[in-house]
Amino acid sequence: MTHLPVLRAEVLDFLAGRDVRLFLDATVGLGGHSRAVLEAHPEARVVGIDRDMEMVKVAKEKLQEFGERAVLVHAPFSALGRVLDDLRLGAPDAILMDLGVSSPQLDDAGRGFSFRSDAPLDMRMDQSRGETAADLVNRLPETELADLIYGLGDERHSRRIAAAIVAERRKEPIRTTGRLAEIVRRAARGRGRIDAATRTFQALRMAVNREIEELRMGLDAAAGRLAEGGRMLVISFHSGEDRIVKGFLRSDSRLLVLTKKVVRPGEAEARGNPRARSARLRVAERRKAVA
Repeated sequence: MTHLPVLRAEVLDFLAGRDVRLFLDATVGLGGHSRAVLEAHPEARVVGIDRDMEMVKVAKEKLQEFGERAVLVHAPFSALGRVLDDLRLGAPDAILMDLGVSSPQLDDAGRGFSFRSDAPLDMRMDQSRGETAADLVNRLPETELADLIYGLGDERHSRRIAAAIVAERRKEPIRTTGRLAEIVRRAARGRGRIDAATRTFQALRMAVNREIEELRMGLDAAAGRLAEGGRMLVISFHSGEDRIVKGFLRSDSRLLVLTKKVVRPGEAEARGNPRARSARLRVAERRKAVA
């Protein structure tokens, strides 16, 4: 099945008619956005980075037909400046940051991102380093755990959930997605539009991967490395992330915001890809230096 990246047409529209020689895809994933740019801009060279080594391997295979026009590197948002320095390719004409977790990461039960099947509670995008979600839920004090679940997951039952987690881990460490999801569901006692475990899992994933810190560092690095007149495109899926992106683009004097209102998927895309429904695109342009 062909992979269609979220907001593909909208991303291409913001780059249409422009001389894109160097495109930095800061979350290359399955390579869908990179492929679209390589096909639409025959002179372009793409640097794709991803903190998930498995995604880098997949993207290399999917983009191999483009040869040296596609360079793939294992790195997080915060390292994009170092990557550009190492490659000595100059300033990108466009930078795309696609936030959140990818479909393959969610679909691979062994990664521990999803509660749809029982698996080790991992959630690390870069499995070569850092604490797992199991480490966090078994280590954090109850108050810190509640604050994390509320702050990153917008979960109104965070204190009740944190108390339940602490009580259960006293009996036996929580090591699997299935056990954690069941604990959360019992504590939340709610029946809503989404699974009661969704927000807690989101919060833990964001904490494990330091997603907010990475986003802030990545935004600043991207704005600083972008060529004059170049465009910075950011796709977010979570309201908290979108607030950070919106605030950064509006407050950074180096940038001119092009999207006065956030760009969302059209009806056809949202209907065909449920995971695209919450996507939000914001775009800004690097101002030219005043002589």
